[in-house]
Formats: sequence, structure tokens, C-alpha cells
Amino acid sequence: MIFAPTPKKIHVMLTAFRDGLQSVFGGNVRVKDVLPALQAAAAMGVRHFEFGGGARYQAPYFYAGEDPFDCMDQMRAAVGPDADLQILTRSVSGVTLTTQRLKALEMQARLMKKHGTTIDRNFDFMNDVDNLIKTGQPIIDAGMHHQVCVAMMGLPYRSDKVHTPEFYVRVIQHLLDAGLHFDSVCMKDASGTTDPHTCYETAKGLKKILPHEIPLSMHTHDTASMAVACYMAGIAGGVDRIDLSVRPLASGTAQPDVRSMWHALKGTGYSLDIDASQMNELEKLLDEGLKDYAFNPVTTSADARVVNFPMPGGAIGPNVHMMAEVGILHRYGEVLAEFPEVVRAGGGWTSVTPGSQQYWLQAFNNVLHGRWQKIDAGYGRSVLGYFGRTPEPPDPAVIKIAAEQLKLEPFAGDPLEEAPDSIAAAEAALRDRQLPLTEENVFLVASAIVPGKNMELNEGIRLLTGKAKINLPLKSREKPATAPPIPMPVQAAPPAPVQATPAPAQAAPVPAAFTTPVTTQCTVVEGAVTRIFRITIEPPAGASPAGATPAPAAAPAPASPPPSDADQRTPVFSPFEGKVELVDIHVKVGDAVRKGQVVAAVEAMKAKHDVRAPREGTVLEINAELGSEVFAGKPILTLGG
Repeated sequence: MIFAPTPKKIHVMLTAFRDGLQSVFGGNVRVKDVLPALQAAAAMGVRHFEFGGGARYQAPYFYAGEDPFDCMDQMRAAVGPDADLQILTRSVSGVTLTTQRLKALEMQARLMKKHGTTIDRNFDFMNDVDNLIKTGQPIIDAGMHHQVCVAMMGLPYRSDKVHTPEFYVRVIQHLLDAGLHFDSVCMKDASGTTDPHTCYETAKGLKKILPHEIPLSMHTHDTASMAVACYMAGIAGGVDRIDLSVRPLASGTAQPDVRSMWHALKGTGYSLDIDASQMNELEKLLDEGLKDYAFNPVTTSADARVVNFPMPGGAIGPNVHMMAEVGILHRYGEVLAEFPEVVRAGGGWTSVTPGSQQYWLQAFNNVLHGRWQKIDAGYGRSVLGYFGRTPEPPDPAVIKIAAEQLKLEPFAGDPLEEAPDSIAAAEAALRDRQLPLTEENVFLVASAIVPGKNMELNEGIRLLTGKAKINLPLKSREKPATAPPIPMPVQAAPPAPVQATPAPAQAAPVPAAFTTPVTTQCTVVEGAVTRIFRITIEPPAGASPAGATPAPAAAPAPASPPPSDADQRTPVFSPFEGKVELVDIHVKVGDAVRKGQVVAAVEAMKAKHDVRAPREGTVLEINAELGSEVFAGKPILTLGG
């Protein structure tokens, strides 16, 4: 049991309004729905909030149609001028998922400071010291409190060289030796997979080398139900500050609830500098503000399996949401099982954004296409060195495959210098569309640029032109009582109750009698698993057109002539059963295509996936617009001939 010989206050940063929103909802929440609770928390005396950066920079304009800088301004107004507001940035990626040039990170720091930020927590998923030094300087120059991180994780394979207390302490020692200015240090475990002993030894080792005036913070997630134990171990080792949240945005994939930690510290001599008795009222306000949102049990429940697939709480939520939309949530377990291999082969970088997303997408590709048959661009670039130096050498075979597939050579230079000039590209896009060239507008576009993605689908351009995509995890509305059920074949009773929902409105209704095949969609929900099926219903033998009188059996109708080439229409669908976005169309009406040719691309799980022609033929119609959502049963284009 831990014990403080003299009473010690542990400082708390409340994470409900950033990491809580990200871990539970992927950050996809309207700011107006949490402002009353935020304002009340400030009135209760909370003086330190996490409020931006991470997914809470991108999610507002990617999915809620809101300007993230306006959201930050509203949150600053809600808490007043004196509270500390903290953001999270990702070293060479900043608040994006790709590498940026230094001038983009300098613009980012100026804007974050301008819109209410006082503290910037900066981490590097590789724990690359050079990256941390170069990307920390813009934070210092902007006048913010610079909190540098050592990124932690429990490895899903055995190694005595990386992700040990000695490894973590060396990272900070190198920063001290380099003379980098920082105001505090954070032990950051985004996946909640570091064991308590490692937390204790790391904290103890860091306190030995840090100047007395540099406080030590600690951040973890409760995904594996270990967060309180890890915080207790860290505090015993010398941690001064911890991150906590409040239900319904606490525990599970988020941080522990303030009340849990308050209770755990009773009688130890340690106490929190936040009033736990006020949290019941704050919880009620959050419940009210989020009453229209659908909480996914995968993100609100603990999952001990995470110790073998280190995924951050803030990534589990959005990935589960995306898999459900795409219609492949039933393969979630397979993706998780692939994690240890992609971590080992990649070189053991920390599972925190963007590294966690790279792990996830590569595991996803390995499941869908076969191991290493399709290298995710981000994972491949990390293996090849374009994000910095990996903690351990990657698998040479995977380096070779990544270089061949991505047509890139291994890289040992500066990721900041190799990054594309996103600022110049954003300015050109704004000029082309005669949009104002403010720093905010430039950064909104620049930080949403994805190599190879059509600029018309850039989320910054969409927001500024009034075409933002809204995709919030709201509760489903009741279906009309008169909606006709979809015919389904009779099957054996499932092991758990199964609910079938009608197809979306765009699916054609099945007439009482029909003479041609009809394709529709069916969603089946079984517990936390959602599956979407495309169903083609064949007409009954001898069926006649609706309203027609059947011919007498003794006088069969004469045989019809064979269909012409123009009648042999083949719809081309997305390779996924659920909802995805159409991001590229490579053909036009009249083009001849061969079987297997890439004719379009859809975005699923934040990655592009090819759509191939099922046969040779001629493009008769383009049935969907670029940027539209396509479903199973809704063709992208139609082939004939």
C-alpha cells in the first residue's frame, strides 16, 4: 500500500471534454452539447481542462460541421480567462495523421495559442528525441507551457530493450542533455497497457533526473481496468499530476472517474486537488447534454484483451464505429489478433496516434487481403523511416515489401524536411475557390490534406464551402410502424436475440409480384455485433408482371429472344457491405473496361480501397457522385456490352 509521510496534493487535469469525448465517441460530438457541463465544472472550481488537439481538432469539422477554432473559443469563454486549457499534439504530425513541415507546425502553435490554449502536451509515437526537440520549439516560441512526453505501452511480445523503465528514462535524459526547454514531463500511455511496476520504476527514475521544479504528469486509460492501480504506482514513484474524467465519459476506454481515484487514495496521505463531491452533479449535466448520443458498449466497457493488442482508448471508439458502418464489425476479433505481428514487424513504436492507426490499418489489411499483401501507406512509411527512427529495427522482409509496394526507398533523414508543403497546397486550393486566405482557413485545409485524395473532398474545403459531412453517433430514430418487412429466408434460431432493420430508403421496395431479381439490404444486430447483408430476391417461377393475368398453363408463352448486349447490365458495387464514401471515379460513360480493372475507389477505415470491374464491358452509367455515401445494393456505376 502506498503512503505519503507528509500529506501531498495530486493535481488533476479533467479530460472529459477532450479525451473522454474522443475515447467514447471518437470526438464526434457537437460543442453545444457539452458547453453547459464545461461551464458548470469551471464554476465548481476545476482549473485545468483538456479541451483540444488530438481527434478533438479534426472531428468537429470532419464529422460535425463545426469549425474547431470556433469550438475552442466557445470553450475558453465557458471556463473564463484563468483556467488552464490543454491540447495534445503529435510531434511531426501535429494535429494531423501525416508528417508536416516545420512552418505548418509553427502556424499550428500560433493558432492554438490564439484560440485559448495555455498548455501543449507534445508526444512522438516513435519516442524519437530529434523529433521531440524540433517540434517542441514552436510550442515554446508561441508562449505556451511546453509539456514533453515519453510515450509508453505494454509490448504484445517479449523485449528487454524497449518499453522498459530504463528505455523511457533514457528518452527524457537525452532531451535534458540536448538542452531542450520544457515546463513539465508526462508519462503518457494511450492504450492503458503499461503494468504498474513499470509505471512505478519509470516515475522513480524520472524524478531522479528531473530538476525539482519540473512536475511529472501521468496519463493512462482504463481499457484493461488497470488505470487506478497504475496511477497509484506512479504516485508512489513520484508522479505529481494525473488525468481523470467523469462518467459517462470515464472508465472503459477513457480515464478513471475522479470518484474512483479519490476513493483509492483514502488513508494514504495523498489527496486530489479537485472536489470529488461535485462530480455527481457534473455527471447529471453530461448525461443531459449527451442524451441523444448512442453509447457503444465496446468503448464504455473494459476489455482485458487490450494487453495483447495495445490500442488507445481514443482509437478503439472510432474504429469500432467505422467497422460497424462499413458492415464488417464481425471481423473485429480477427483484426485484434493480428496486432502482435504488425507491432513486432514494424519495430515496436508506441500505439498512439498516428502510430496506432497505422497498426490498425495494417492489421485490417492483413485480415482482408492476406498478411503483407497490401501495405498501408502510413504503416509502410513508418517502417521505411519517414516518421522518424523506430525503437527497434523493423522486420527486413517487411521493409522490402513496403518499399516495393509504395515505390519508396528506406529513409534516414529528417521527416520534417521530407514532408510535403501542405501550406502551399492549401493556399493554392483557397485561391482557386476564391476563399479567404486567413491563417485559420489555410490550416483547416492544410491539416486535412491526404496524399492522393481529391481536393474537393478535403474536409477544410468542405467546411468552408458549406458542404461539411455530418456523421454523429446519435441514437437511431424509430422506424415508421407501416414500414414493410424485408423477406428473409427462414433460418435456425440464433443463440441471442437478433433484430433485423428495414433497408435504407434508397433501396427499391419489392412489389407484390415481380419478374426480375430485386436487390436490397438488410441490417442484422446481434448484441454488440452489426452485420449488413446485400440480398438478391429471385422471382418465383412463372411469375407475371404486377397486375397482369397469368397465362393458362396449357398455353405457355413463346420463348423470348435472347437479350441484346445493352440489356446485359452489370452493376458495380463497393467491396464493403455497409456505408462508405466514394472518393474516386476513374472511368466515364462510354469507356471500355477489362475484368479486374480499378474503376473507382471508396474510403473505409480512413483508407482508400479499390473498386474493380467484375467483368469486361462498357460503362453505361455513373450511378453515384464523387463524395457521396454508397451502400450495399447501391451501384457506383453500371457496365454493359
